[in-house]
Formats: sequence, C-alpha cells, structure tokens
Amino acid sequence: MLSSPASGGFDQARRIHQMIKKIFAKVRVTNSIFLIGTFAVTCTAVPFYIWQHGLDVFQVSLFLFFFVSTGMSITLGYHRLFSHLTFQASPLVKLYTLLFGAAAFEGSALAWSADHRRHHKFVDHDDDPYDISRGLFHAHIGWLLFRRGPDTPLTWVRDLQKDRLAWWQHRFYVPLAIGMGFVLPTLVGWLYGGAVAALGALLISGFARTVAVHHVTFCINSLCHWIGDRPYSSKCSARDSFLMAVFTFGEGYHNFHHEFQHDYRNGVKPWQFDPTKWTIWLLEKVGMVRNLRTVPEEKILKAQIAEQELQMDAHMKAHAASITESCQQLLATARQRMDEALLRWEELLVEYRAAAAGQQEISRREMAELRERLQEAYEQFRESLQTWKSTWRSLPVAC
Repeated sequence: MLSSPASGGFDQARRIHQMIKKIFAKVRVTNSIFLIGTFAVTCTAVPFYIWQHGLDVFQVSLFLFFFVSTGMSITLGYHRLFSHLTFQASPLVKLYTLLFGAAAFEGSALAWSADHRRHHKFVDHDDDPYDISRGLFHAHIGWLLFRRGPDTPLTWVRDLQKDRLAWWQHRFYVPLAIGMGFVLPTLVGWLYGGAVAALGALLISGFARTVAVHHVTFCINSLCHWIGDRPYSSKCSARDSFLMAVFTFGEGYHNFHHEFQHDYRNGVKPWQFDPTKWTIWLLEKVGMVRNLRTVPEEKILKAQIAEQELQMDAHMKAHAASITESCQQLLATARQRMDEALLRWEELLVEYRAAAAGQQEISRREMAELRERLQEAYEQFRESLQTWKSTWRSLPVAC
C-alpha cells in the first residue's frame, strides 16, 4: 500500500527531528553557549568599549590581577595542589585558589581534578578526556563542546571530597564563579570610576580575562602535547617547551610533569621558567605551604639516560651497516664508565643525606669532606655522561 504525501512528510520530519536530537545529545550545550558567548563578547564588545573609552592603567592593572590570580589558581591550586597533592597548603592558600579558581570558569576543583587524574591514567588513549590523538581541536576545546561519553565521576577524587573547603566550593561553584569572575571586577570598577569603569571592568577583567585564561589552560592540554621535546620519556605525547612554559605559568615542561607528576616543579632546572614553582617555593618560605614533594635528582637523571638510550638504539639500528665492532666496543666502554660513576655518586648521595638528616654522627669537618667528595663524584659522573652522549652522537660519523 502506498503512503499518502502527508504521512511521508511526517516521517521525514520525524527523521530530521531524531537526527537533530542525536546531534544535540552530543553537544555540551551549557559549555558551548558559555565558551562561544564569552569569546564573541571579547571579540566585539571589548574592542568597541576600548575604541569608545580608551584603556587606562586601572583597567590594565585590574585585568592583570585577575588574569594572574585565576591562572595561578588553576596551575598552583587546581593542578599541583588538588590534582597531584604535590604540597600541603594552609586554609588561606586553599581558599584563595578555590575562590579565584572558580572565577576561571573551568569547573569546580573536584570536577577539574577528576578529569585531570583520569587524563594522567589514560593519557593518549580513548579514556583520556582530552586525548591529543583525537586531534588538536579535540584536546584544546572540542572535548568541552562535544560529549564522547559519560562525565568523569567524582570517585576519582574521593580524597578531595573529604576537604571541607574543596567540597564547599564544589557545592556552590556557580554562584562563586559568577560572583568572583564577573560581579567582583564590576564592583571594583564601579568603586573606582562609576558606571563606565564598571562596564570596562566587566568586559576586560571579566569576559576577556576569562577567555585568555581558558586558552592558556587549554594550551596545556593541546599544544603541550604537540610542541617541544621529550627528554624524560617518549612513552606519551607530553613535551617540554620553554615557549609553552611562558604562556602557561610554567606548565610547558609537560614531559617532565607526566613522568614525575607528584613533583611540585614542572620546570625542574633552576633556570627553567616556572612561576608556579617559584610561587610555591616562596609560599613555603613564609610558612603558608609545606611538605613540598620532589623527585630525587638521581631518579630524574636515570630517566633522561634511559630515554637517551632509546634514542641511541634507534640511531644505531638506522646506521647498523656503518657501525663497526670497534665503535660498539667504544660505546660500551663509555657506558660502563658512566654507570660506575653514577653508582659512586649515588652511594655518596645516600651517605650524605643520612648524615644531613642526623641518622649518623658526623663532625663538621667530616661533613665538609663528605660534601666535597660528593661534589667531585657528581662532576665525574656528569663528565662521563657527556662522554657517553658525545660518543654515540658521533656514530656513524666517527666510524
């Protein structure tokens, strides 16, 4: 039996409705409206306000204060304190990072940390919320716009649920975010210069600052898995990049972070740009944080050596035909000397740490001698390490 034109049109409308419903089921509507809306305001209303009223020192200063406070509340608070427990903080530091973390509009500390712990557990795999292997757009912002599966449950942060301040922020996240992120800068602007200054503060320190902090954080999930080197491990996509560190409050040393996630430092070298690390260090000096967790130096060096050895194996396989037995013996000798120097340095390091902790009685003179021998052993190890690296880098040229 043939269907009537009316029934055919009804079936087509129903199919279109189901298709639209299916599409919207994958869209995170609230996230999409907020992210696209704040970006649109930043690209239209903010430049129009500046064109009409100019940009004075007050507006710039207020923007910088909120940008640094919210950005650092994410990197120092949400990330290194709550997600990875790399140090312990006073209630005042916790409260500050929770209030301004809410103003970053990236979710509560509990929800953020749950996603992040899941990311570390399943990095570069399907269960990674912002898996870079699904593309740069997905890792950057796509995972927030489109739903691929159920949201990360708070079972990932059972320990944080016991923190009263963190649980309070989670319960009242929306009013806290709006109050700290939009109302507070507007109020400060009003007190400074009336309605015009209040509007400017809302647009610049509210909307534009929110967009700026969003994309700083999003770059950690995307570009920090795409740009840079992998000196500590090539097992995952995370990379170290000075350029990304400059734009992300020091989070750009991401390869180190993924290999040693419970270290409070991302830029582990003293000269590496990591303002989050420096802030935590300063807060410890004034007694506001404590128990900073660090990875022993020898463990970090061993990770670098292991990664360099993987590169060496790939190098030798690529040039196997041109590498003679004598060259292989030369490389083996250099490696043996490095291993011996490393062992000697580690033994002295254990002895020195025990003496420094008061686990054994030692005079000041003996301590000074031990420190001198430790420094000498370290220099010998570094020299043997450089010799080993230069030996394999010269292959097959030297052979």
